[in-house]
Amino acid sequence: MKELLQKIIDENKKYTKKGNVATYIPELKKANRDDLGICIIDMDNNIYQVGSYEKKFTIQSVSKPITLALALMDNGKEKVFSKVGMEPSGDPFNSIMKLETTKPSIPYNPMINAGAIMITSMIKGKNNDEKLERMLKFFRKLSGNENLDINYDVYMCEKQTGDRNRAMAYLLKSEGILEENVEEVLDLYFKQCSIEVTVKDLARIGLNLASHGVDIRNGERLIESDISRIVKTFMVTCGMYDASGQFAINVGIPSKSGVGGGIMATVPNEMGIGVFGPSLDKKGNSIAGVKVLENLSEKLNLSIF
Repeated sequence: MKELLQKIIDENKKYTKKGNVATYIPELKKANRDDLGICIIDMDNNIYQVGSYEKKFTIQSVSKPITLALALMDNGKEKVFSKVGMEPSGDPFNSIMKLETTKPSIPYNPMINAGAIMITSMIKGKNNDEKLERMLKFFRKLSGNENLDINYDVYMCEKQTGDRNRAMAYLLKSEGILEENVEEVLDLYFKQCSIEVTVKDLARIGLNLASHGVDIRNGERLIESDISRIVKTFMVTCGMYDASGQFAINVGIPSKSGVGGGIMATVPNEMGIGVFGPSLDKKGNSIAGVKVLENLSEKLNLSIF
């Protein structure tokens, strides 16, 4: 497996030159666009890592399926989906247009920014400190990494430049969809996106989804099976921004990308995969990372379809 992964990384390294690192969050400009790494953890807990697997990066939108699982555990399906829809939007992840043109103005799904902000607002806790503590505890449990924490430089940068997210949140507040304090919700959301991870962390989370919410190492149930199913379904239909349909055809693995360059993928009953490549395509997905997953899916016949 390690030889196969090395070959796939080597063959797709050239694609890093065809994209660019994210610049709208200035701190993300510091990434090296030539980085490309992968980690796979299978159901026997074998761990395979090659390339830039030791590099840390902020989780960004890869956090969205994880907070969705926590919000569903906190509130149940009925409440969550009264505030956020279940359909692909077909628009960029930071689009604000459909919030204004669709009535009621609930976000189309939890994987776009407006939907993710709503999901973050539903995390339980008596104040933001308690909500953040619960969120970090959940991320650490799923990743198997007790040292997972926030990159405060990225968080401050997100907070200072997050005007578009602020506009979405205030629009949701004006429509009566968002009930919590906007600035507190956004503060928590920016911290959520600034959690620092490696590909191994993403692979472990992906594996816990692949095993339907059960930690294969000790049999502990971390996520209810039905919630795990819902999360994976959103990853298929909406996880790769407005390239999700194309990705489903070419790769066919439930996946979620982030503008930090990470992709978390989950192959039900088989493995979790973490990929890192900060050079992005025009949709905001890791340009070489998508190619790596495409090759891997083809070689190992991983498509769920």
